[in-house]
Amino acid sequence: MEKTHRGFCCPKCGYEVHPSIIEMAKVTNSEAEPVYVVKSDEESTKVNQICPKCGHSEAFHQVRVAIGEHAGINSDRYVERFKCTNCSHTWIKN
Repeated sequence: MEKTHRGFCCPKCGYEVHPSIIEMAKVTNSEAEPVYVVKSDEESTKVNQICPKCGHSEAFHQVRVAIGEHAGINSDRYVERFKCTNCSHTWIKN
Protein backbone atom coordinates (compact mmCIF):
# COMPACT_ATOMS: atom_id res chain seq x y z
CA MET A 1 0.00 0.00 0.00
CA GLU A 2 1.22 3.47 -0.86
CA LYS A 3 0.36 6.52 1.21
CA THR A 4 -1.66 9.16 -0.64
CA HIS A 5 -3.24 12.44 0.47
CA ARG A 6 -6.58 10.61 0.93
CA GLY A 7 -5.25 7.51 2.75
CA PHE A 8 -3.63 4.43 1.24
CA CYS A 9 -3.83 3.00 -2.29
CA CYS A 10 -2.76 -0.40 -3.67
CA PRO A 11 -0.49 0.20 -6.69
CA LYS A 12 -1.53 -3.10 -8.31
CA CYS A 13 -5.31 -3.00 -8.18
CA GLY A 14 -6.14 0.59 -7.18
CA TYR A 15 -7.99 -0.39 -3.96
CA GLU A 16 -8.12 2.60 -1.63
CA VAL A 17 -8.44 2.79 2.15
CA HIS A 18 -9.63 6.05 3.66
CA PRO A 19 -9.10 5.73 7.41
CA SER A 20 -10.09 8.58 9.68
CA ILE A 21 -6.94 8.04 11.77
CA ILE A 22 -3.76 6.72 10.23
CA GLU A 23 -1.36 5.00 12.60
CA MET A 24 2.11 4.14 11.46
CA ALA A 25 4.60 2.12 13.45
CA LYS A 26 8.27 1.61 12.81
CA VAL A 27 10.05 -1.51 14.01
CA THR A 28 13.48 -0.59 15.26
CA ASN A 29 14.90 -3.97 16.28
CA SER A 30 13.89 -6.27 13.47
CA GLU A 31 16.13 -9.22 12.77
CA ALA A 32 16.11 -10.86 9.38
CA GLU A 33 14.42 -14.25 9.36
CA PRO A 34 16.48 -17.09 7.91
CA VAL A 35 15.60 -18.43 4.50
CA TYR A 36 16.02 -22.15 4.00
CA VAL A 37 16.66 -23.42 0.49
CA VAL A 38 16.11 -27.11 -0.08
CA LYS A 39 17.79 -28.46 -3.15
CA SER A 40 15.79 -31.20 -4.83
CA ASP A 41 15.44 -32.94 -8.14
CA GLU A 42 12.56 -30.97 -9.67
CA GLU A 43 11.76 -33.53 -12.33
CA SER A 44 11.51 -36.68 -10.21
CA THR A 45 7.79 -37.52 -10.38
CA LYS A 46 6.39 -38.76 -13.68
CA VAL A 47 2.64 -38.81 -14.20
CA ASN A 48 0.24 -39.61 -17.01
CA GLN A 49 -0.71 -36.18 -18.33
CA ILE A 50 -1.29 -35.24 -21.97
CA CYS A 51 0.90 -32.42 -23.26
CA PRO A 52 -1.19 -29.65 -24.86
CA LYS A 53 1.60 -28.94 -27.36
CA CYS A 54 2.71 -32.35 -28.72
CA GLY A 55 0.09 -34.76 -27.30
CA HIS A 56 2.64 -36.96 -25.48
CA SER A 57 1.08 -38.76 -22.51
CA GLU A 58 3.86 -38.49 -19.90
CA ALA A 59 5.05 -35.45 -17.94
CA PHE A 60 7.03 -34.48 -14.88
CA HIS A 61 4.84 -33.17 -12.05
CA GLN A 62 5.55 -30.55 -9.37
CA VAL A 63 3.32 -29.08 -6.68
CA ARG A 64 4.39 -25.76 -5.23
CA VAL A 65 2.85 -23.40 -2.73
CA ALA A 66 2.51 -19.79 -3.80
CA ILE A 67 2.45 -17.60 -0.70
CA GLY A 68 1.41 -13.99 -1.02
CA GLU A 69 -0.20 -11.01 0.60
CA HIS A 70 -2.52 -8.47 -0.96
CA ALA A 71 -4.18 -5.59 0.88
CA GLY A 72 -3.07 -7.07 4.21
CA ILE A 73 -4.63 -10.50 3.58
CA ASN A 74 -2.38 -13.57 3.42
CA SER A 75 -3.21 -16.08 0.71
CA ASP A 76 -1.64 -19.47 0.07
CA ARG A 77 -2.46 -21.48 -3.02
CA TYR A 78 -1.15 -24.67 -4.54
CA VAL A 79 0.21 -24.58 -8.07
CA GLU A 80 0.51 -27.78 -10.12
CA ARG A 81 3.21 -27.52 -12.77
CA PHE A 82 3.83 -30.05 -15.53
CA LYS A 83 6.73 -30.48 -17.97
CA CYS A 84 6.42 -32.79 -20.98
CA THR A 85 9.04 -35.57 -21.06
CA ASN A 86 9.04 -35.44 -24.88
CA CYS A 87 9.18 -31.75 -25.89
CA SER A 88 9.90 -30.03 -22.50
CA HIS A 89 6.80 -27.82 -22.83
CA THR A 90 5.65 -26.58 -19.40
CA TRP A 91 2.11 -25.73 -18.31
CA ILE A 92 0.15 -25.08 -15.14
CA LYS A 93 -3.04 -26.92 -14.30
CA ASN A 94 -5.80 -24.67 -12.93
